[in-house]
Amino acid sequence: MAVYTEVTDDALRAFLREYAIGDLVAFRGIAEGVENSNYSLKTSTGDFILTLYEKRVDPAELPWFLGLMEHLAKRGIVCPLPVAGRDGAALRMLAGRHAAITTFLPGVWPRRVQLEHCAPVGAALAALHRAGADYAPERRNALGPSGWAPLLARGLADGGAAADAVHPGLGAELQRALAGILAAWPGALPRGHIHADLFPDNVFFLDGRLSGLIDFYFAATDLLAYDIAVCLNAWCFEPDLSFNVTKARAMLRAYAATRPLAAAELSALPVLCQGAAIRFALTRLYDWINTPPGALVTRKDPMEYVRRLRFFLTAPDVFADAV
Repeated sequence: MAVYTEVTDDALRAFLREYAIGDLVAFRGIAEGVENSNYSLKTSTGDFILTLYEKRVDPAELPWFLGLMEHLAKRGIVCPLPVAGRDGAALRMLAGRHAAITTFLPGVWPRRVQLEHCAPVGAALAALHRAGADYAPERRNALGPSGWAPLLARGLADGGAAADAVHPGLGAELQRALAGILAAWPGALPRGHIHADLFPDNVFFLDGRLSGLIDFYFAATDLLAYDIAVCLNAWCFEPDLSFNVTKARAMLRAYAATRPLAAAELSALPVLCQGAAIRFALTRLYDWINTPPGALVTRKDPMEYVRRLRFFLTAPDVFADAV
């Protein structure tokens, strides 16, 4: 989450007249994240989230995202529900951007990931994959393997000077790693709808229990085990960026208890984790270089994911006997 587009009080009040959710009480920008403009919204009837869609989100795909959230919620996944306006539509325009209001989920995300968080996340991810199996529409993963080389090329458009300013030799290192990952990328694995961005700040806990999943705007149709690899990257490294095998095993075993993993999926996890690491290294690098001055957004260090990538490149047997 972030704020790129400012919304005035008058514009917001006019926008809210199209809904039956009461009068504006308060709203504020949410600075966490890097993708869309998000506001915490309080009205006389309750709390909501207002999202203005920016940058990478194709407006034509917004009905797919909103439809997926509705589908998952009907099947027991606790996630934000789009709020329809008086005309029945959940999607409309505000401040020159496509916008939607969703329900607010109680809970807080874990600022420091503990072992006890990892099994619930694994179980929730497996439940999401199962719940999405009968959602018929598909969406290509624009930030999947086919998108990584073009993304790297944009990050190196200046000859690699900006990347090398982040870390000497970074551009060449990423080029070498990406070539190897793409050459080894698996194809014949189970596919379905994935969250693709299930980081700690997108998972809420309340009273020690997982209370909801948010931010589905990277969701797509892709390899289910790739979604696991994203979570292993996001949840199983310590603050010093050492890999915690115990956390990984807890996550994988809880996942497999709900959706058993095929042997081919388990054997592919190292390269899938390499792919997940380079995907976030590349998008972080691009955003580090291109975030507009003055945007209310927290830039994220691409080197955190380069270091994860280095680990998975040198630890091909890390998931042996994990499940």
